[in-house]
Amino acid sequence: MTIPVFPAVVLIVAGLWSLIVWPQFLRRVLKDPRARDAAGKATKFLTVHLVLVTVSMVLAAAVLVIGVTGLF
Repeated sequence: MTIPVFPAVVLIVAGLWSLIVWPQFLRRVLKDPRARDAAGKATKFLTVHLVLVTVSMVLAAAVLVIGVTGLF
């Protein structure tokens, strides 16, 4: 079953957008002083944001794959 072209393109763009934006966000989080404690250990701030970025990028990849396969 194929998805009409416009929705498939929207899914592709949304997937690509997320795959571009989230790594930039993660770089900023990693530089944030709240990411590590005085001993250099990861804080809950960093852990929560790593989970957020990971889940978002997995979903973005799935959306991208759905969009691409929807065209064919």
